[in-house]
Amino acid sequence: MTALLDSFQASFSALPTALIDAHGLGDARRAAMLRTVAEGLPSQRSEGWKYTALRALSARSFVAAADTPRLHPAALTDIPAPRLVFVNGQLDPGLSEFFNLPEGLSVRALSSVLDAGDAGAVRSLARRFDAPDDTFARLNAALAIEGALVHVAAGAQILAPLHLVFVGAPAAGDIASHSRHTLELGENSRLIVVEHHIASGAHRHLGNHLMEVLVQRGATLTHARLQDEDAGATLMARTDATLAANAVYHRVDLELGGGLSRHELNVALAGEQAQFLSSGAALAGGRRHIDTRLDVQHDARDTRCDLLWRGLAADRGRLAFHGGITINAGADGSDARLSNKNLLLSDSAEIDTQPVLQIHADEVKAAHGATIGQLDATSLFYLRSRGIPAQQARVLLTLAFCREALAAIGDLAMIELLSPRLESRLADLETVE
Repeated sequence: MTALLDSFQASFSALPTALIDAHGLGDARRAAMLRTVAEGLPSQRSEGWKYTALRALSARSFVAAADTPRLHPAALTDIPAPRLVFVNGQLDPGLSEFFNLPEGLSVRALSSVLDAGDAGAVRSLARRFDAPDDTFARLNAALAIEGALVHVAAGAQILAPLHLVFVGAPAAGDIASHSRHTLELGENSRLIVVEHHIASGAHRHLGNHLMEVLVQRGATLTHARLQDEDAGATLMARTDATLAANAVYHRVDLELGGGLSRHELNVALAGEQAQFLSSGAALAGGRRHIDTRLDVQHDARDTRCDLLWRGLAADRGRLAFHGGITINAGADGSDARLSNKNLLLSDSAEIDTQPVLQIHADEVKAAHGATIGQLDATSLFYLRSRGIPAQQARVLLTLAFCREALAAIGDLAMIELLSPRLESRLADLETVE
């Protein structure tokens, strides 16, 4: 067994028995841990991990957080309430503000529900993850004792964004946190969620996040995810979403930080006329490795997905992107589109992209494509001929390239919130003439 799994097994053994067994979850948690130890980590021989090696990570050890570092409230002044703030995987009540919520919105911490709450609220923790590549999902099922549980009542229109904030803070050792989250929207409701993954200083922690999203009939969820962690951090994230009839899930992802970051976004369009609109931008500079995997399943008639993703790799950064769309039998009338365009900004960077489209239904509209290129020399020359320095000209061109992904969300406030982080990271990218 690897040092990584040894440390996770030690963390599991250190959990109080009462916490493991809370709400009858003990058998499921132990089974998930045993299977993970027995099967080990996925290798690059697995198609799902072909472009992401775990050899270096497997040799590392992590501990569970003992105490929550104290952060000054000024560090989060640009993130308004309502918000839940987790530091190194632990809820920080002093920085969180989620008590005076709009009518119809319920926000709870997983830890409080495990201590004394409705067993139904944590029933998803008993979910099994049986696919060979579900290693980190199984670890999450075994070890998650904190997270955000969000529920919107049927018909409620929540217009103020809810912020879920995950801060990596310096600590004595390398910390691993396993967080489990649920977003559930009742029929004909509306919610805006902004998910922040940020750092308050240099660290080498590991965050393992699993979010389950359920958008009921006629509901609309707008979801932004900003990943701007420290260059030493490791993030393993997974989002599993199910959309009922006439539901709309609109999200934008910015993958800007971390040393190793992987996000699996799985969406099932289970009800007729459900829509999933996804845009994103990934920037891999320095030695960052960013792996994004989309898997969209059209299971019902007249469903729609529109995926627009942009990627940039500079210096010795590496991007891996998998965009999978499956239109299953019976999903007639589906409309599926994927566009993944990428820019290589240095000779030592690498980008691997896999657009996959499978159609098992009739009378569908489908288009998918991926490109990898470099900055347009003519446009760069034009800007420099107007007196713009080379680095600034490259930033302007790459910003225009990435802003297409932000513009797709169609929300001016969201664009204004995310743009500064994007512009800052673009200015830091090391490029070549």
